[in-house]
Amino acid sequence: MDAQTATVDIRAINEKIERESAFVDLLTLEMNKVIVGQKHMIERLLIGLLGQGHILLEGVPGLAKTLAINTLAKAVKGSFSRIQFTPDLLPADVVGTLIYNMKENDFSIKKGPIFANFVLADEINRAPAKVQSALLEAMQEKQVTIGDETFKLDKPFLVMATQNPVEQEGTYPLPEAQVDRFMLKTVIDYPKLEEEQLIVRANLNGSFEQVNEVVSLEQILSAQKAVREVYMDEKIEKYILDIIFATRYPEKYGLAELKPLLNFGSSPRGSINLATAAKCYAFIKRRGYVIPEDVRAVVKDVLRHRIGITYEAEAENITSEQIVDKIVNHIEVP
Repeated sequence: MDAQTATVDIRAINEKIERESAFVDLLTLEMNKVIVGQKHMIERLLIGLLGQGHILLEGVPGLAKTLAINTLAKAVKGSFSRIQFTPDLLPADVVGTLIYNMKENDFSIKKGPIFANFVLADEINRAPAKVQSALLEAMQEKQVTIGDETFKLDKPFLVMATQNPVEQEGTYPLPEAQVDRFMLKTVIDYPKLEEEQLIVRANLNGSFEQVNEVVSLEQILSAQKAVREVYMDEKIEKYILDIIFATRYPEKYGLAELKPLLNFGSSPRGSINLATAAKCYAFIKRRGYVIPEDVRAVVKDVLRHRIGITYEAEAENITSEQIVDKIVNHIEVP
């Protein structure tokens, strides 16, 4: 009987998710009008949006990072703001400040660009720690304090921060504890040759299509709730925990050779985000249950910035991604 009820339940969840996720294809089609290729980045943006997380994008300039989040905001009828991080930026430039009003002999509040549904923090590693922490507090608490008043941020709220991996001069790398606040860290690569040909053509002809609003903010908020209902079997939970624990104690999983390469493993945030991202991925694929492939699809984006590698690993040119690969290939799939 129990097994039967379980299947019925899953069937019901599956039908619900299929209904709720109908907009995903619409949204992707709409974004593809403007963004050529970059399927991986668009999927990751949707995972961040549905999982109520934030995304750190790394890639050389000119790979449509700004365009992507701007297009998403247009397609979802959300407000969009862009903050260009510079070394002289102040926390007040991000969250807002109190302004003295001479007429009324009083202070009034001027809200900063953080008050939007989609916030692009461009080149986050260009600004000093004070500004980074102001942004990260807003990301974590979903609220901002200006003077002695606290304001809740708009929902949905997605921060996409970009960092440029090329220049190291005049940058302030994000400390581990702050990078950990990002649900995903996605590394973007150059487009393929055929894709770039299309990009060049579209730019020369000025033939970009207009992005229409295809999804309402209410639909996104209801999808964020629905994602939580995606069924995750205990075996999958165990699989996720095995992957995370293998980053901390590789020797217990028969991966003793990784021990000297790892400085520290993933925090519990890694487990939570891996489970959430896997559920979001299943949702995007319009399924009401999580399979191991969902976990494997998102594991690099969730873990590449949560593992500390030693000098020894750096000397041997071993990256955190290669370590994640080794772990995932070694751990038994349920």
